[in-house]
Amino acid sequence: MLIDYDGGPFNGWQRQAGGQLTVQGAIEAALARLEPGPHTIAAAGRTDSGVHATGQVAHCDLTRDWDTFRLAAALNAHLRPHPVSVLAVVRVGEDFHARFSANERRYLFRLVARRAPATHDLGKVWRVHSPLDLEAMRAGAAHLIGKHDFTTFRSTHCQAASPVKGLDEVSIVELPYPAGVEYRFTLRARSFLHNQVRSIVGTLERVGAGAWHPDQVKVALEAADRTACGPVSPPDGLYMTGVGYPVDPFADL
Repeated sequence: MLIDYDGGPFNGWQRQAGGQLTVQGAIEAALARLEPGPHTIAAAGRTDSGVHATGQVAHCDLTRDWDTFRLAAALNAHLRPHPVSVLAVVRVGEDFHARFSANERRYLFRLVARRAPATHDLGKVWRVHSPLDLEAMRAGAAHLIGKHDFTTFRSTHCQAASPVKGLDEVSIVELPYPAGVEYRFTLRARSFLHNQVRSIVGTLERVGAGAWHPDQVKVALEAADRTACGPVSPPDGLYMTGVGYPVDPFADL
């Protein structure tokens, strides 16, 4: 399943005890209305509360021989009124796993600088008051590309076995925005640590605001110490935009 959702009303992706609304729980409940369960779906990434997705991928095993187009339509009917949509459903081989078969994850972070509060994008962007120095942020981001120990940029609650990750891309573009400017951060890697993207963006915002010199990002990275990180950005502006696989299951759509 290729899945799109507004993370605002959800307590993250992962199903939780106590009946809290999650994306996984909502989709599993929709599946249970189509054929007997219980159903468990596995996702490429477990997004946190308030984080959005335009290209999440998840898989599940079903017993009926569903037409994939009809299955997507039926799921979307049962997902209403939750802000989550199944964009496409495809059949995959028994050896496919949404998480373990993935070789790339892609994220977008939207940061808006303007004095006026966000209106149409409320909950969809991180708003700061003053414009940022784009070139300084790019210079700071350059220190993060490659394989590093990202202890500084991961949550203390991160359960990953190792803090060493390879970061393939951190690119930043500046776009016009009503009464302000928007900065879009694109990050790409095989996998990410918990809160890694939000920690990186929060730190780069400090660089853009002039509170940090770009070279301080390198110092913070090499410290391998969570306390050396800048502030963690809010989840509002973060979107999971895509997942890469050796063979794209959605290539023929």
